[in-house]
Amino acid sequence: MDFNAIQILLVAVWTFIVAIDQFDLLESLYQPIVTGAVIGAILGDLNTGLVVGGTYQLMTIGNMPVGGAQPPNAVIGGVMATVFAVASGLETSAAVGLAVPFALIGQYMVTLLFTVMSPVMAKADKCAENADTKGIDRINYLAMAALGLLFAVVCVAGLLGGSALGTTLNALAEKYAWFMNGLSAAGGMMRYVGFATLLRIMLSNDFWGIYFAGFALATIIGYVDGLSGSALILIAMFGIALALYDFQTRTAMKACGGNNAGGEEDGI
Repeated sequence: MDFNAIQILLVAVWTFIVAIDQFDLLESLYQPIVTGAVIGAILGDLNTGLVVGGTYQLMTIGNMPVGGAQPPNAVIGGVMATVFAVASGLETSAAVGLAVPFALIGQYMVTLLFTVMSPVMAKADKCAENADTKGIDRINYLAMAALGLLFAVVCVAGLLGGSALGTTLNALAEKYAWFMNGLSAAGGMMRYVGFATLLRIMLSNDFWGIYFAGFALATIIGYVDGLSGSALILIAMFGIALALYDFQTRTAMKACGGNNAGGEEDGI
């Protein structure tokens, strides 16, 4: 199936927008179920776009970035899965499978861009010290434009090159496995950096015991075959129970303190 210049341009523009939306606008336009429908409409097959987008959404619903670690990119994967399904008339599962190499390339590109932009944060800090808001804006716009352009180029190349480009990407990934492994290792380390940053901001000295108890509980549950699959949910429920108990206890203590009519000398 051949695409005209307007369709190619619209795919590039939409990919540029949703690439930025994924990390900055946060309007959920980048979700595959939305992207699939829009790309399907652009290519003249809205129904296929909805089906492929919904399927890809289910596949990626649990792929959440942790800290700086990135899963296979849902934006590029969703766009390319729809392109393959519409252009080649493939079954949904086959189209999603062909889109995986592109999603992996998107994952590596995001990690690489984050790595490149890390030193620029020192410049942003200097701008903040000098109250240079325009300088901070320029840095943010630069990062957003770079990400959008990278994603748009990959998707347009996939639109024009089709499945042959996906095969080429796989071959390049195997040939330069050392580079891809390096990006994967960097992405793996970034999740711990992200957690460390969150803990530095949020963790109080009073909560170290709860933190270590949660870590121990996660390790124990992870080794139980019947529970390992739902370990995250179980630990979250345990944390919610503790938070509710702490909240109710503190509320009751404040209420008792506020209604204490006996004074301090009665010992209560």
